[in-house]
Amino acid sequence: MIAKFEYTTLVATEDIQQLGSILEQCFIMSPGDSETYINRVGSENFRIIYRDEQVAGGLGIISMGQWWGGQRVPMAGIAAVGIAPEYRGGGAAIALVQHTLQELYTQEVPISVLYPATQQLYRKAGYEQAGSFCIWEIPTESVQVREQTLPLQSVDVSNHEIFHDLYHQQAKLIHGYLDRNQVIWQGLIRPDSQETVYGYLIGTKEQPQGYIIVSQHSTKDGAILQVRDWVILTAAAAQTFWSFVSNHRSQIEQVRWKSSVIDSLTLLLPEQNAKIHSHERWMLRVIDVVKALEVRGYPPGIQAELHLAVQDDLLAANNGKFILSVANGRGEVIKGGKGEFQLDIRALAPLYTSLFTPHHLQMAGKLNATETALSAATQIFAGESPWMTNFF
Repeated sequence: MIAKFEYTTLVATEDIQQLGSILEQCFIMSPGDSETYINRVGSENFRIIYRDEQVAGGLGIISMGQWWGGQRVPMAGIAAVGIAPEYRGGGAAIALVQHTLQELYTQEVPISVLYPATQQLYRKAGYEQAGSFCIWEIPTESVQVREQTLPLQSVDVSNHEIFHDLYHQQAKLIHGYLDRNQVIWQGLIRPDSQETVYGYLIGTKEQPQGYIIVSQHSTKDGAILQVRDWVILTAAAAQTFWSFVSNHRSQIEQVRWKSSVIDSLTLLLPEQNAKIHSHERWMLRVIDVVKALEVRGYPPGIQAELHLAVQDDLLAANNGKFILSVANGRGEVIKGGKGEFQLDIRALAPLYTSLFTPHHLQMAGKLNATETALSAATQIFAGESPWMTNFF
């Protein structure tokens, strides 16, 4: 299938224009929005695929990191996968993604993450469900948290560097959080049409304990306060977060924020009035089995050994038997072993991220393992449900 297409970087001006037109049609953008997006990501970070000497489609690669078990794992985010209507259904999309994965493997990138428009396509390329993107909602009048325990300092969000250290302190503790690059930060603070983005430090400027970035939206159902991003590092900061939200009750009907499917912030609320407004799962692809397993962190205090047998139809180096030895929160991988834990590269993704337990995966027919191997894998990949706050 790959041989039908030519894969290359995005260089020529006419190719940039053609890809921009494709993306605007695929994602229902306003004229010119694709140029802004390509410039923000960087044209050098786009890949395109030709068919019959015409641009059939393309995608963007956003190089960043992701936190797994307290360790940063280099990660390639795949964004803006778009195929021209006349080339859809002919294999252009899968060829584009497969070429990209092969390129990323040569660059020694351990994992890749994306938000799927369709799971079937990306599953063919070895991606699988791996974590959550969840938006919660609550009526502001239901918050009923009045006491503000810390001061709030209004800040200019265009100077987003002021948030970086606070974000890093929280991100490294959360399973699946991004180590953001400039593309992600710029998208976070960039206002949509007819809105303003506001930022507040929680605590003093000298000793902040978190921050809130918000925007306000008028809808037919009333005004909404959208929490674009937040960091809460202390109990006092959590109290102040809800007090800030509650103080909008005279003007705002609903507040929405991004969090885990199991949101600990809601423990501070007097009643269970908060509901999940929307929930979707992002997908992950293990590109290099050895590197991915060795770079990630593991539960401290666990000493265990897992004998894997992995099948990968695209990247041959991932095929075979591997022994993962875990001690002191770190992993070491060598080739060989008994192959007692058998799975394909897709099933490795939700195991790697702790989205599903080994038992759940075996019940779903995604792996075949001995009881000894299941027990070892359960200890090794124990972790909180993975999530992130950024859509890309």
